[in-house]
Amino acid sequence: MSRIGTKPVEVPTGVTVKKDGDYLLVSSGDKKQSVKLHPKVEVSIEEETITVKRRGNDRLARSLHGLTRTLINNAVCGVTNGYQKDLEVIGVGYRSSVEGNKLTLKLGYSHDVQFVAPEGIDFEVKKNIISVKGYDKQMVGQIAAEIRSARKPEPYKGKGIKYSGEHIIRKVGKALKSTTPGA
Repeated sequence: MSRIGTKPVEVPTGVTVKKDGDYLLVSSGDKKQSVKLHPKVEVSIEEETITVKRRGNDRLARSLHGLTRTLINNAVCGVTNGYQKDLEVIGVGYRSSVEGNKLTLKLGYSHDVQFVAPEGIDFEVKKNIISVKGYDKQMVGQIAAEIRSARKPEPYKGKGIKYSGEHIIRKVGKALKSTTPGA
């Protein structure tokens, strides 16, 4: 039995949840998210909780049990609190700026790298830290990964874009040869 799948999802006040065919719609104010439900999983909505049960005991139903519960929980948490990923820009001359919904990065290339924020995503820049904020956990992570891939941190000097708290394993530079003969 899935330990995660058996836990009910608590619905805070101000969040509305309703079932619409194969989708579970979660909304709070102007934030809306939908979770596609698989036929092997049954979702029941009580007053303040959502419970997920599986239909059958085959491998696919067991794997979808916990996954569906987690996706629903992420949607509920996203419309209430939102998600945020922070990235650090490290390097001499590397800069980032935001104009409206467009993030512009100067990363040592001959051109600027630009990212346009999709609906529901906001960029914020403070010094050398870029914050990607939104209410869809998957989209926030995907946009942050695309920004990081513009200039991944290199292992010798650590220059590039990395997640806040990410540890970059550094390599030792080239060793000098000995100038004494026979050594």
